[in-house]
Amino acid sequence: MAGDGSDRTFWRIPGYGTRPSLVAVSSPPRNAFKRRENRAYLEIGRHLYARGVAVPRIYAFDLDRGWFLMEDMGASTLQERVLGGEDPIPLYRRVLDLLFRLQIRGIEGFDPGWCCQTRAYDTLVMRRYESDYFADAFLGSFLGLKREVSGLVEAFDHMARKAAVARPLVLIHRDFQSRNILVGPHRLGIVDWQGARPGPPGYDLASLIIDPYVPLKQEAAVEIRRAYEALLREYSSTLWETFEETFEYLALQRNLQILGAFSFLAQSRGKRYFERYIPPAVAGLRARLLGLGDPALEPLREVVEGTWTRRFAGACTGPWTRPAD
Repeated sequence: MAGDGSDRTFWRIPGYGTRPSLVAVSSPPRNAFKRRENRAYLEIGRHLYARGVAVPRIYAFDLDRGWFLMEDMGASTLQERVLGGEDPIPLYRRVLDLLFRLQIRGIEGFDPGWCCQTRAYDTLVMRRYESDYFADAFLGSFLGLKREVSGLVEAFDHMARKAAVARPLVLIHRDFQSRNILVGPHRLGIVDWQGARPGPPGYDLASLIIDPYVPLKQEAAVEIRRAYEALLREYSSTLWETFEETFEYLALQRNLQILGAFSFLAQSRGKRYFERYIPPAVAGLRARLLGLGDPALEPLREVVEGTWTRRFAGACTGPWTRPAD
């Protein structure tokens, strides 16, 4: 099976007779982090399955060798279905029900000790793995804008503080985008859950509606957000209020993470096909900063605006060539 940004390998094992097909995953534990990640994949996966969240059932595993044998939830992704012409709104409404179950049922009995990176989505994650990742991988390495990075520290700190006030927390997937959502004939499923941890409710919604793999029209994104807000309000006014207070800043955090990840994967992992998603991600970040109008983020807005003008203007409507090294 085709992989994506990870270094894991996947195989589909066809079923026969009444036996269903299976999926085998190889994730060699090459270092301490990979061993922790595999453990998180196992423990969080078993927890979510027990809580009734639509993740594959894990039938067998070997953590020493780094392999898993699990249920096959289908070969079609949300990305493929939407880009194939299916009406996105009914699909995304089903996805929101799936997300809400993950967030609310998933947090019940969740042990943060299972997490492979941090015990929660916090300011450490926002700075080290999102805004600093963006500055180092995208601005510094990909675009060569070394000097611009130093003036962004205060803006990054401000953004993290605004996003970190969310309480109470739910369980977030942290990569809840169209390639990690499977659409089977009878149900939806979630994959790549190993990064799940307690976090603010708006983060996964931001991942879903600013997903560069599926360029949603503005009207559709607004409708999806309102549908999610309705689920939150019905369940908890406190969750809805914390969502309203933090969502725009969480969307910015996610946008920075996307650009850092795509730049890293394209350059350091040699997966150049990720470069095609960078211009729309820059366009989205630019629009978000302009729309929010927060004076404390002006240094970041100026850098993004300059980057857009010099490197990416027009790239979303025509072919784009990576700047020369």
